[in-house]
Amino acid sequence: MLDQIHLLAAVTVLGVLEQAYFFLQVIHARRAFGISPPKISGPPEFERIFRAQVNSSEYFPIFLALLWQAGLFFHQGLAAALGLLYLCFRYCYFTGYKASSSERLAPIYFSTGVLWVLVAVAALGLSHFFLAHYVGLNVLRLLTV
Repeated sequence: MLDQIHLLAAVTVLGVLEQAYFFLQVIHARRAFGISPPKISGPPEFERIFRAQVNSSEYFPIFLALLWQAGLFFHQGLAAALGLLYLCFRYCYFTGYKASSSERLAPIYFSTGVLWVLVAVAALGLSHFFLAHYVGLNVLRLLTV
């Protein structure tokens, strides 16, 4: 069983570490700009870092759910590769947003695109499972005949 989920688990741990890095960046920015919690406003530099972290945190549960669904029901390797791509684009989003609000746009579009691919892969895998399990229709076998 573990050999069927080890790549998904590794990408999950990398994602958690990335989230931790984003949190630490906000803590560092709070100290640098003298902004104590619960304040969330300050210089534009701080607000961009804060928003980048919050936006990334908001998408993280969606990413994890899709990563695991796609990996379990379609293909672990493809899901893990897409997960790494998503994490890379999220990092680019964070660093771009930190520099300038306009620098976040391309990475957010790409990371959202990866999420949509994960949605499609998960939906295909789940559809195949339900058709095979409940209807007795193996689409893959029909396609190879």
